[in-house]
Amino acid sequence: MALLPALAMAAEASGAAELSPLVVVGTTPLAGSGVEADKLAGSTETITTADLRRRGSLAVTDVLEQRTAGLSVSDAQGNGFARDINYRGFAASPLQGAAQGLAVYMGGVRLNEAFGDTVNWDLIPEVAVSRIDLVTGDPAFGLNALGGALSLTMKTGRDAPGGAAGVQGGSFGQRFGSVEYGAARGAFSAYVAADGGREDGWRRQSSSRLGRAYGDFGWRGERGEMHLVLAGGQVKLGVVGPTPIDLLARDRRAVFTYPQTTRDRNRLAALNGSYRLSEVWSLQGVAYGRTFKQRHIDGNGGDFEGCSRQPASPLFGTLCIEDDDFPAAIRPPAAAFQVLGQDGRAVGCPPLVAGQNRRCNGIPYGTVDHTRTRARTGGFSLQAVSTAPLAGRVNVFALGASYERRRVRFSADSTLGIIFPDLSVRTTGDIPGVGQVIRTAGAIAYNPVELRARTSIGGLYATDTLDLTRRLFLTLSARLNSQHITTADQTGTSPDLNGRHRFTRLNPAAGLAWKVTDGVTVYGGYAQTNRAPTPLELSCSDPLRPCLLENALVADPPLRQVVSTTWQGGLRGAAPAGDGCLSWSLALYRSDNDNDIIALASALTGRGYFANVPRTRRQGVEAEVAWRAERWSAYASASHVAATYRFAGDLPSPNSPFAGDDGNVQVTPGDRIGGIPAGRFKAGAEAMLTPRLTLGADVLGVSAQPRSGDEAGQDTRLAGYWTASAHASLAVGHGIELFGRVDNLFNRRYATFGTYFETDALANVVPSPLPAGADPLTDTPAAPRRFQLGVRARW
Repeated sequence: MALLPALAMAAEASGAAELSPLVVVGTTPLAGSGVEADKLAGSTETITTADLRRRGSLAVTDVLEQRTAGLSVSDAQGNGFARDINYRGFAASPLQGAAQGLAVYMGGVRLNEAFGDTVNWDLIPEVAVSRIDLVTGDPAFGLNALGGALSLTMKTGRDAPGGAAGVQGGSFGQRFGSVEYGAARGAFSAYVAADGGREDGWRRQSSSRLGRAYGDFGWRGERGEMHLVLAGGQVKLGVVGPTPIDLLARDRRAVFTYPQTTRDRNRLAALNGSYRLSEVWSLQGVAYGRTFKQRHIDGNGGDFEGCSRQPASPLFGTLCIEDDDFPAAIRPPAAAFQVLGQDGRAVGCPPLVAGQNRRCNGIPYGTVDHTRTRARTGGFSLQAVSTAPLAGRVNVFALGASYERRRVRFSADSTLGIIFPDLSVRTTGDIPGVGQVIRTAGAIAYNPVELRARTSIGGLYATDTLDLTRRLFLTLSARLNSQHITTADQTGTSPDLNGRHRFTRLNPAAGLAWKVTDGVTVYGGYAQTNRAPTPLELSCSDPLRPCLLENALVADPPLRQVVSTTWQGGLRGAAPAGDGCLSWSLALYRSDNDNDIIALASALTGRGYFANVPRTRRQGVEAEVAWRAERWSAYASASHVAATYRFAGDLPSPNSPFAGDDGNVQVTPGDRIGGIPAGRFKAGAEAMLTPRLTLGADVLGVSAQPRSGDEAGQDTRLAGYWTASAHASLAVGHGIELFGRVDNLFNRRYATFGTYFETDALANVVPSPLPAGADPLTDTPAAPRRFQLGVRARW
């Protein structure tokens, strides 16, 4: 505390002008409630158009990974367009089954999908993004903002005039292009953009094809403006996922059973606008409709066996799911594991012969699993903003309401197939049951699903930032969230899927920011946020009936909503440095999640379910420094997050070598949550060597992390890694620019995601692709060195 009087004296003595350009950050999902970043009682990050262009990629996750302190990216699906981001231990992932903890908005429209709150980064047209703001500790952003909210501001014809086009190509068959054009004439403006292309992928079966478009058509009058936004995309991704490390040791391009493909398609129409009621009051609003369709195909191994060795048994000569590892305390009768074909009859198991085990004479059964998700979302948001002084003090007040209605149709089935030595799963052949859609007599693991879910979400929020003095700023906010979910089985065979759920929560926040000098600000704040269980989680939460995440749903026990309580504080500032400006920040935070929802593994291969756990915690520190001048810039950041369980108990992890006879590992308070690296380091620099030539480089380092499934931290960790990239651009005149970049410059071998698999999953494949005594670890390897060259023109 001895520092505070000295800082106060410095504040009185300081009369300097602002040391850095004024940065205004939105404090609500809708634009219009912007507040100077220095007045906010939380950390903020802003990524600009220049940052996006500098990175030169088609995935917004790339620039987020490199330029945002405290954020890392993992690649559970093995495709660069479908990566997960993790910020302060909270995720925004395209993978159904991942616990989502970040809210994402595009122009005031919520992008978290209707079924599992997933975020499909592959469908965001990066070429049309003007700015990305990351805001923490603000409940006004609604559900899922546990770790923060990402708000994407898109380009318009008025703020992005002129045209641009570019083409680029590179390693692994990459060829992409983009085009954009914006113009304003009098009261009217228009902006259109499209990007897309394809690449073969560096791993087998990992090709990608993308096509995305965005348009904004605006009108501006004396007191208001209105914009019609139309957007859409269509994507096909090879998502190859983690591979056993024994296979990767022989071939880093190897994949573990396929096909694995995802097809995404979306459409968006939105009408947004603002109207100035008076000098101090304004209205903003948006109404929108979205559609989303996804088809996922996944070839998997299967734990199949002959049901019985006893000829007198009614199960003899039929196929079952192996139940040996299913915990005895909750194991259903053996008949519940019997596999039935689409006609409802038991699938035959070829007769046993001498020397064979219970696995139907060693037939390498597998399945090809299909899921289809179709969602329609409609909603609106309306807010009023006042900049009227309060008691003679500068004040920004916003009051808003939102409503969203979602309808989802989800279907899934599994077709019995055979795993071939090349690890492809095929559904043709003359073996009994192959090619049939299957289920089990007890609806365990395999059961065709046809589900309808309806969700209505309402919200009321208010936020106020008041200048208590010229240098002390108070922010108060609160949001009431109400969510109603109904799920209904459409097959008539899964009544456990029928359910009605309602979740309501009022979340408050408060904070102070003190601008000690023109160049130093101290802040501290408290906030509560929440997320309700998704229809996906509610429909897959019974350990007796686990489901293949990304596939079948089987039961509907209740789950409780997650409530996160966050305390954060820090310092930030800016100062002249040479011919430029030096900015810096230091932030500390702690977030405690009560009734956190996590995905748990089942004893049945590839299956899992969702459950509440009493409490988890994310706490850490972030430090950043950046220097920017007319021709030079540099930055560096370091962060540490400890994501831990805060209870003692058992969690299922049946494929962990440290699991007990019941398939559980025991966690104690302080054990690390798997899949979240503790440390991140980032640095980079760029120099305009001549008016035409610019060179730059970036370095990224990530510490070791516990694997997903190693919840007690008993196994070796996924190794930490560092990687570097370099980029260059050359202006050749007439608005034409050549550019290039090299990623993984030193060809480092590393992985960003790791977990476990059942080592005998391919036991019957001949010749076996795995050695005897195979290691149960699987990794998703990162891409090797890759090059990219392109040309772009502006007019």
